[in-house]
Amino acid sequence: MSSIFPRSLSEKVLSNEEGGEAGGSTRLYLNVYDLTPANNYLYWFGIGVFHSGIEVHGMEYSFGAHDYATSGVFEVEPKSCPGFIFRRAVWLGTTTMSRGEVCILIEELAGRYHGDAYHLIIKNCNHFTDEVCTRLTGKPIPGWVNRLARLGSHCSCILPENMMTVGPSQSVYLEDGSESCSSSDEEDADQHLLSKPAGETVHSNDDSSGIARGVV
Repeated sequence: MSSIFPRSLSEKVLSNEEGGEAGGSTRLYLNVYDLTPANNYLYWFGIGVFHSGIEVHGMEYSFGAHDYATSGVFEVEPKSCPGFIFRRAVWLGTTTMSRGEVCILIEELAGRYHGDAYHLIIKNCNHFTDEVCTRLTGKPIPGWVNRLARLGSHCSCILPENMMTVGPSQSVYLEDGSESCSSSDEEDADQHLLSKPAGETVHSNDDSSGIARGVV
């Protein structure tokens, strides 16, 4: 049985995964993680309970839950978000924004994505990465990543209530406009990071088909 999610990518893209493009542009990736073992089954039907982060300029940015009315936006080493299982990376395209400009954007969004407002259906990490991707590339993230959230009320039969506010087990959260989006002390930052797990890279233009198209 083969997955309806495309898994292949040209050798050229794979060999340049960490690189940039000509003219000063930088590659963007959507790093996708599993939130539940049920994804091993749901994945074949074009849905799943996924966490995602945007990788750009060597860091990964995402949004998670906590109990306070402060930003839930955080940064980690790419493909290493604590508490989740890395599944795959999706190439989203490129951006001409510099690292500093990306930091300004992330800090701006941090003020609107508070940890206590996180909800798996109505305001989750995929909503955050979709907005970041749109701001940086003019395009949304692939639809299958947040498809389950769009099913809305139908998700109650699949997702237990205690998963609705799930977040990373540990992270570096950004205070609203008061903390840099990247640490200048690499040794200190490493205390919050996990080793980089193995995974695959695909192209954002590849989309699910078959049953998945009927689910949207």
